[in-house]
Amino acid sequence: MQVTYWLEHAWLDTHVEPGVALTVSVSGSAAGSADGRITEVRTGVDTPPPGAVALRGLTIPGLANAHSHAFHRALRGTVQVGSGTFWTWREVMYTVAQRLTPDSYFTLARAVYAEMALAGITNVGEFHYLHHAPGGTPYADPNAMGEALIAAAGEAGIRITLLDTAYLSSGFGAAPEPHQLRFTDGTADAWAERVSALKERDGVRIGAAIHSVRAVPADQLSTVADWARERRAPLHVHLSEQTAENDACQAAHGMTPTQLLAEHGVLGARTTGVHNTHMTDADIALIGGSSTGTCMCPTTERDLADGIGPAVALQRAGSPLSLGSDSHAVIDLLEEARAMELDERLRTRTRGHWTAAALLRAATADGHAALGCPDAGTLEQGALADFTTLTLDSVRTAGPVSRLGAETAVFAATAADVHHVVVGGRAIVKDGVHTSVPDVGASLAHAIKTLRD
Repeated sequence: MQVTYWLEHAWLDTHVEPGVALTVSVSGSAAGSADGRITEVRTGVDTPPPGAVALRGLTIPGLANAHSHAFHRALRGTVQVGSGTFWTWREVMYTVAQRLTPDSYFTLARAVYAEMALAGITNVGEFHYLHHAPGGTPYADPNAMGEALIAAAGEAGIRITLLDTAYLSSGFGAAPEPHQLRFTDGTADAWAERVSALKERDGVRIGAAIHSVRAVPADQLSTVADWARERRAPLHVHLSEQTAENDACQAAHGMTPTQLLAEHGVLGARTTGVHNTHMTDADIALIGGSSTGTCMCPTTERDLADGIGPAVALQRAGSPLSLGSDSHAVIDLLEEARAMELDERLRTRTRGHWTAAALLRAATADGHAALGCPDAGTLEQGALADFTTLTLDSVRTAGPVSRLGAETAVFAATAADVHHVVVGGRAIVKDGVHTSVPDVGASLAHAIKTLRD
């Protein structure tokens, strides 16, 4: 089946083009399940063609949330009370993790992914380490929790790259603590056996993750890296988010976390370091020289007082940038893009480190590539038909001329300005309402209250 969308204004990677008609192929029966693609792009189409779906405003490629922990959404508001550090925040996070079951995780994640859809996100990289029942006993299906996340994304209509995460140690060889037993498979070989049972399907990519150098012993890092390399799958890793991790790695191995990963073959073009906050010049050269990506998560990095990472230096060294909402203190990829530039302005007291176009690319094409989906993130023939339309007449976006649409999107718009979202050629958000989860707020409230009761 062919569907034509008429875009009042479209971001075509370098500029805003008025009057664009996209013809897309649509197959499959469920929203988001089809591998629908753009078959034709026509410019200079002043009015909607007969039968076309008109999308008024600015249409951009679908946003890619390259780093998510879905269950952290239940922490929003509660962990902002009082003071503390990343490490005290982590203790609160563990209490939520202990309460989840496959059923309750599905319910929560479905609402979280629907919130992402409302924010214009069409693909999520779920950094998934909550594998087993409390105490570490595997479920009858050892991948029950991962399958719950996959099902939740499917019902919310967005694509998912499940970054199944190896988490084996509480810190540089130490045994897992009691609240970490749900996370561990014991060894990297056991992790590989379990994750190999997960299967890709429409809208679903299976990737790998190393939680961190403190959570996977050095002699097992290559097992995870080899698993991903053999399958040409994306591989992500939390990297140098905290100075305490750097100090502990130096004490254990006499080198930085980045150097340790390089020594064990983890770095490379299909690998993404998440945060990459506290890096030496040598670390930056290793990341950039190996084409390892960097996923910045500014709203979480601010919320947890992590610090401001050297994103400019990393990109200049050769590291592609992507963006993630991580702990979901906020789910708004436009804010993540804006924050990366504005945080750098505060750090350097100069403006204009990235153009709006470069920031949009980090939120779209480069984010999708980091999730193993290089055929998404552009509005061109052959690309996946995933796109997002922002209103240009809200109290935030009204005023600028349309040719400044990229600047308006990045520096003025928010998730609240998303009016339409299409995945695989099918609308999953129409006029700001999710088509299969009509009251996302109520769904979130119910799912989170259930975990607290």
